[in-house]
Amino acid sequence: MTVNLQELEHRILEAAETPAGSALPNYAATTVEQLLTALERGDVRAASRGDDGRWRAVPWVKRGILLAFRAGRMVDMSVGGNGGHSPFQFFDKHTVPPRTMRLESQVRVVPGGSTIRRGTYLAPGVVCMPPMYVNVGAWIGAGTMVDSHALVGSCAQIGERVHLSAAAQIGGVLEPVNASPVVIEDDVVVGGNSGVYEGTIVRRRAVLAAGVVLTRGTPVFDLVRETVYRATPEQALEIPEGAVVVPGARQVKGAWAGEQGLALQTPVIVKYRDEKTDLATALEEWLR
Repeated sequence: MTVNLQELEHRILEAAETPAGSALPNYAATTVEQLLTALERGDVRAASRGDDGRWRAVPWVKRGILLAFRAGRMVDMSVGGNGGHSPFQFFDKHTVPPRTMRLESQVRVVPGGSTIRRGTYLAPGVVCMPPMYVNVGAWIGAGTMVDSHALVGSCAQIGERVHLSAAAQIGGVLEPVNASPVVIEDDVVVGGNSGVYEGTIVRRRAVLAAGVVLTRGTPVFDLVRETVYRATPEQALEIPEGAVVVPGARQVKGAWAGEQGLALQTPVIVKYRDEKTDLATALEEWLR
C-alpha cells in the first residue's frame, strides 16, 4: 500500500507534540506502522545526502521512531516455534519487534543468533554473519557484509559493498533528532573491533584498520596531507575519500605527563587507497 509521505510526516509531527503523560492520538499506532514499513522498503531514510554532498538528519523520521517507542506497550516476545516459550527470553515494545525477513528480500541471514529490528532497510545482497544486530532506522546498501558481533546502531547509514568486520560498532544517533547521522559511504572497509560514533562520516572507499575509534571529539591526523580533521559545532567529523586510517598515539602535553610518558589514542591517516590496498580488501568478495 502506497503511503502519502507528506501526510505521514504531518501525522508524526502532530502526534509527537502530545504532552508527556497524555494519551496519544488514536492514529498514532497506525502511523508508526506505516513509517516502519516505509523504512523497511527504503521509501524514507533517517538521513539524506544533499546536492552539496553533506549528510543531514531527517528529523521527522527520527521523531517517528521515537514515537514508536512511546506508542508501544511492553510484551513478552519469548515465543518458540511450537507456540510455547523459548529458553531465550526477551521483552520489548510491541511496535518494534524483530523484523520478519523473507526469501524474496535476497538478504543472507546466516543462522546463529542475529537480530534485525523492525524499521530497518537491508538491500538485496546484504550478508549478515552471526551474531550481529541491526537497530531500528538503519539503512544498509546492496552487497554489504555485516560480520560477526558487529552492531549497526539506530538510524546509521551504511553504503553499498561495505565490509563491517567482526565486532565493528557503528553507533546510533536517535536523539537529538537533528543530530548528525553516522554514515559509512560506499566501498568502505571497517576493520575488526573498530568503532564509529557520534555523527562521524566516513567517505567512500576509505579503509579503517582494526581497532580504529572515531568520535565527534576525535582529531584525525593526516600524514599525507599534513593536516588535522576535526568536527565543528556545525559539521561532523569526516574521513576523506580513500583514506587509510590506522590507530596511532600523540604525546600528552605537560611536564608531568611527559615524565610519565603518557600518550592519547588518535587515528592517523597513513596513505590513500591504491592498487595494493584494493588487492588486500578484494579477498572478502569470495565470501559473498
